[in-house]
Amino acid sequence: MRGYLISIWSIFDQIYFKFTRLSYLSNQGEEENIFRVRPTRYKGRSLTLSDGTNIQKNDMVIKIHFHNVRLLAEIKNVNNEIVKAKVIYKHVTQSLPGVEQYIRSHKNSDNIKGILGITSLNRGCQLVGFEVFNISNPLYKIFKFASFLPISILFGSTPSFRKKTLPSYLFMSKEKLASMYRLNP
Repeated sequence: MRGYLISIWSIFDQIYFKFTRLSYLSNQGEEENIFRVRPTRYKGRSLTLSDGTNIQKNDMVIKIHFHNVRLLAEIKNVNNEIVKAKVIYKHVTQSLPGVEQYIRSHKNSDNIKGILGITSLNRGCQLVGFEVFNISNPLYKIFKFASFLPISILFGSTPSFRKKTLPSYLFMSKEKLASMYRLNP
């Protein structure tokens, strides 16, 4: 049953991809990078990251989106949560150098403050360099929780309103991304 749902989702994913103005990273093929990206203006509350980077409303960031259909297809038969986490970790660490290169070669690179993701898979994010911040707008938090519910169900995890499954912002400054994931100077 899960396989059928993933197949249906892959059709909707193509439509979602077109309407959200996401793009694949040009330096890596669609099969290699787990992220799809788009430049955007940050609309949340002001934040200061641990390296001193201050992100304010309307600052330019690169929003990263997991290619969930691809990830789900890879782990659909995996029942062990630790193995799933290792697969996600591997994809993230292999994909972030491509995001760094994308920012470095972007026409507005000087104005980009960092990367932003929104996820409910936020345990262990600090290991790869992200900082986790709560979403302060309650309506937006509920909207994101509802939109992540199908993903959570297909991933096989038990959705709940516990704090650990509520969506959060993930941030990483451009400088930290470069210091951790820059492949070639």
